[in-house]
Amino acid sequence: MGKYIKNNRKIAHIVSLISVILSALLQTFIIQAFIQPADLLSSGFTGVAILIDKISKTFFNQTISVSFLLIALNIPVALLCYRAISKRFVFYSLLQVFFSSTFLKIFDFEPFFGTNDDILNVIFGGFLYGIGIVLALKGRASTGGTDFIALYVSNKKSKSIWNYVFMFNVVLLCIFGLLFGWSEAGYSILFQYVSTRTISTFHQRYVRVTLQMTTSKPDEVINAYIKNFRHGLSCVDAIGGYSKKNVTVIHTVVSSYEVPDIVETMKMVDPYIIINSFKTEQFYGRFYQAPID
Repeated sequence: MGKYIKNNRKIAHIVSLISVILSALLQTFIIQAFIQPADLLSSGFTGVAILIDKISKTFFNQTISVSFLLIALNIPVALLCYRAISKRFVFYSLLQVFFSSTFLKIFDFEPFFGTNDDILNVIFGGFLYGIGIVLALKGRASTGGTDFIALYVSNKKSKSIWNYVFMFNVVLLCIFGLLFGWSEAGYSILFQYVSTRTISTFHQRYVRVTLQMTTSKPDEVINAYIKNFRHGLSCVDAIGGYSKKNVTVIHTVVSSYEVPDIVETMKMVDPYIIINSFKTEQFYGRFYQAPID
């Protein structure tokens, strides 16, 4: 079991690295091929960086590197949050920011993929931008900036707060509208709405799932579960309808992202275990929410 967990950790690091690289590459592509051609403002600290650069160009005739601003804005927040959020998570999030800033310097996707269709930029670009954030989240990282704050609060409250992040970005975009025109700001708000809905659809960390496990090895299964997972469980003695043998039905409620690890662990203990999974609509009582790691 220990070897299995150790191997899983190595795989998790590889998955995180691949995820942040793909996320950074996709984010760079969206900025260059969709956001910049349509003069859209993206979300979070990327949006703040682009806004600062646009203000500098408009009022001071000076250009400030967006890639530099991404790093400058993210590092202080990371230093403030790394104690509340795991160091591993912060490391891979900053790595994503580093790759994004680097890719912005070495790639130029606009001549090959850029389009002047504003609706296409908003809908398709917003969807892909949301996918880029989801890729980072699936790798147990983020795109930095406001994601740090959003995920910290979400983990404390055990519920998604992406709608509040959307509200913050709407305020940011309204400032953009006051300075540079409401038409572009309106498209940018729509872009942000599409990306936020995409994140909410594909990032299910705070969805809770009920597992019903039927096993003929209750002691081994329960001990393995208690050793590796922090959720409570309840047991009911039953009789197999076909085999007429004594079995135990175990109930537990977990976060959806934990299900694959739990199923794999339980199958190692009892290859013949039967596991039924279904979404929990409402849950009342104490619930352990694992820290972001």
